[in-house]
Amino acid sequence: QVQLVESGGGLVQPGGSLRLSCAASRSIFSFNVMGWFRQAPEKARELVATISSSDMLNYADSVKGRFTISKDNAKNTVYLQMNSLEPEDTAVYYCHARRGPLSYWGQGTQVTVSS
Repeated sequence: QVQLVESGGGLVQPGGSLRLSCAASRSIFSFNVMGWFRQAPEKARELVATISSSDMLNYADSVKGRFTISKDNAKNTVYLQMNSLEPEDTAVYYCHARRGPLSYWGQGTQVTVSS
């Protein structure tokens, strides 16, 4: 059983920054891709950013230039650095990992951008 544990969410003012962390219970070398999704109230869950096992990066257009995804293999952790946050970024952020046909999700961490 794989566990993904997110941390780092919170309340931040517009223009501020947060860094989310996702700690995996097993080596992240075993995953084909890891990433972050988010879900705002009454909206569908959407992709934010992904990083593959070969370090290929992918970002949603809405976060390009503001968010950066990275990973630390030694710590089995994936990060999402979020800068220039906007109220529209308010959502529950979920960590995701895929290994072949298997898909794993974290429990989510709330990010609220408000003055």
